[in-house]
Amino acid sequence: MDRVTSMRVFVRSASAGSLSAAARQLGMSPAMATKHVNALEIRLGVKLFHRSTRRLTLTEAGSNYLEACLHILADIDEAEATAASQRVKATGLLRINAPLSFGSRHIAPLMPEFSRRHPEVITELGLSDISVDLIAGSWDLAVRIGRLADSPLQARRLGNCPMMVCAAPKYLDERGVPRRIAELAQHNCLSYTLSAMQSPKKWQFGTQGEYSVEVEGNLMANNGDALLAAAIKGQGIIYQPHFIAGRAVDQGELVELKLDHPPMDLGGIHVLYPPDRRPPAKVRVMIDYLAEVFSANPP
Repeated sequence: MDRVTSMRVFVRSASAGSLSAAARQLGMSPAMATKHVNALEIRLGVKLFHRSTRRLTLTEAGSNYLEACLHILADIDEAEATAASQRVKATGLLRINAPLSFGSRHIAPLMPEFSRRHPEVITELGLSDISVDLIAGSWDLAVRIGRLADSPLQARRLGNCPMMVCAAPKYLDERGVPRRIAELAQHNCLSYTLSAMQSPKKWQFGTQGEYSVEVEGNLMANNGDALLAAAIKGQGIIYQPHFIAGRAVDQGELVELKLDHPPMDLGGIHVLYPPDRRPPAKVRVMIDYLAEVFSANPP
């Protein structure tokens, strides 16, 4: 028998002075109510009620147990109410994991407005280019860039993630401007080491990655901003997402190269969360907020 339900039956029976009255209040049969109380007495090894044909009265052990049950059930009800409230009201700690460059550029600046809207949510932002296990790491949300692998996680697309091939004007003046992807093999290509879709030694082009070219370079890094800084100084060519290289192109620090095949489609930007049909309000409001912002201002 469920111990908490048995406690509730016992408390109602003590209050009503009748097992049948307690059963009616709890929506169960008198026989089931009797089984619950009997199960408690067997587990505890004591009699909780003096039974008569007219009324139940508590034994001394029953009186002591009643006081303990009232405290326990009140704590359980409070805990359940707190948990239920988090389904409808955004409160508590919200842990978000995101790639380092994307998170620092496009997630962190959004947090002040989110906190203004939802002041009872405390946000922990974890930034890393190494993919983490959402459930094992107790993360509520994760922002992921690229094509999603099959998993039980829920996902919502936030936007596209176009790629760019870029180099500084200084580098292009010295080494020439490649026009075809095959010409990249003669250039200093600075590569990202953590991509699941691009190898540091082979860059893929075409929307599905159907074209590839072997590349070489004197710098590899596990962070796109490190490659961006080197490219701006003229060290070589980078193949990076628009959210990393786009501003440098707009400011003239880099030039976007137009080659004979388009950059590969990375698969978009997504927010992932555990498979819960009714995620807590803090999770829902963050997902909706990110979708709202990125819909209006694509990264």
